[in-house]
Amino acid sequence: MNIEEFKKQGHAMVDWIASYYENIRDYPVKSQVKPGEIFGQIANKAPEHGEPMERIFQDFKEIIIPGITHWQSPNFYAYFPANASFPSLLGDMLASALGSQCMIWDTSPAAAELEEKVMIWLRDMLGLPAIFTGVIQDTASTATLCALITAREKLNDYEPNSNGLFNNRPMRVYCSEETHSSVEKAVKIMGLGKHNLVKIGVDEKMALKPELLKQAIEEDIKKGYQPLAVVAAIGSTGTVAIDPLAAMAKVCSDHGVWLHVDAAYAGSALILEEYRWMIEGIEDADSFVFNPHKWLMTNFDCSAYFVKDEQALVKTFSILPEYLKTNTTGVVKDYRDWGIQLGRRFRSLKLWFVLRSYGVEEMKTILRNHISIAEKLSEKITEHKDFEEFTTSLNLVCFRYKPDGEEEVESLNHLNKQLMDALNASGKMYLTHTKIGDNMVLRLVAGQTHVTEEDVMDSWDIIQETATSLGRD
Repeated sequence: MNIEEFKKQGHAMVDWIASYYENIRDYPVKSQVKPGEIFGQIANKAPEHGEPMERIFQDFKEIIIPGITHWQSPNFYAYFPANASFPSLLGDMLASALGSQCMIWDTSPAAAELEEKVMIWLRDMLGLPAIFTGVIQDTASTATLCALITAREKLNDYEPNSNGLFNNRPMRVYCSEETHSSVEKAVKIMGLGKHNLVKIGVDEKMALKPELLKQAIEEDIKKGYQPLAVVAAIGSTGTVAIDPLAAMAKVCSDHGVWLHVDAAYAGSALILEEYRWMIEGIEDADSFVFNPHKWLMTNFDCSAYFVKDEQALVKTFSILPEYLKTNTTGVVKDYRDWGIQLGRRFRSLKLWFVLRSYGVEEMKTILRNHISIAEKLSEKITEHKDFEEFTTSLNLVCFRYKPDGEEEVESLNHLNKQLMDALNASGKMYLTHTKIGDNMVLRLVAGQTHVTEEDVMDSWDIIQETATSLGRD
């Protein structure tokens, strides 16, 4: 493909992208294909000779698009959003065009210094103390793994990195029963074993009970374990529960335990001053992560990780082979030393585009609107005699269908599974579920970049209509 052909095809694809966003409400939100359907339409081996881009693009539209679940649809209410925006797409397009491998300052000074500055912007926007320093990771899962490995090394004077874990007492990590599965994955990867992840009970708001955390740590000390770290969830995955950070920080401080704050989703709301209460006690935390790629209009992937002790992070992950030594080593921030990967994408460019294009005030307006939409939906559910609201936190509403006279838990769970499956199969929306106690509840997150109150209220009408049409076994 030459330059002229690239221009032609590039313009065609940008036009298609614009049309896609204009008509995205017309697509079925959740892909309707069956397992293996896409696989069967793709050739069994790569072509011997190149094919024209027109044909490739046509196959994209006819084969790939039907197998896509449309995360950018305003009627995507599942999991948490993975928001995009036009400024973010443009920034990512330029980063892809540059093809920079941003492992050290020398390989792209602008990438390193833009990342450093944008992380300062984010830190100040969220109200984090100036003592925190930031770096962009791919996901919160990676950031949490980095936090726990750094905690392990600092606690043990960096001995495990040199000699392994063989001479160490078993170390323990603590989190609530509602904390993201990435914590369990991290303790497995870093060699602690999942049985050394201690899950602490929660209160009626699904938030960790600090008195149970204190008790668990003190009992483990008596048993000869080495308490390593606590992970606080500022916005749990199931219900966006907010753990009591200040009380947890006190327990960690009393026992010399690393405190990592996982605010992957809810952290974006910290740009709103009225939600800063969620991180009271943050000055006593050791690390913090949130994902701009969830709720700050920055397309996947872009995870903001902040640490109080940057030297501990760098000492944990730095390896300096001869081929990476430069005249600026030790003078600048070489972000390859700030995480697991050596190779790094130019993620800060799209984030910079988003922050500058929207501005902080417009971002606040968007988030407040999403929260307001969820609150209005919560009111509608509460008023309805056949629906039950369980919890509303930020822009997530957890609820279930509970027709009059139906009380048996398993029957209700089955009924709500039917309802969710019917709604998702309709293509008109995409919902997921969680369990609160023994109760299966539906989760609706009003957080896609362009979602409106009208979108959600139309969906609420469809939810009611579908529920009443269900046959009850």
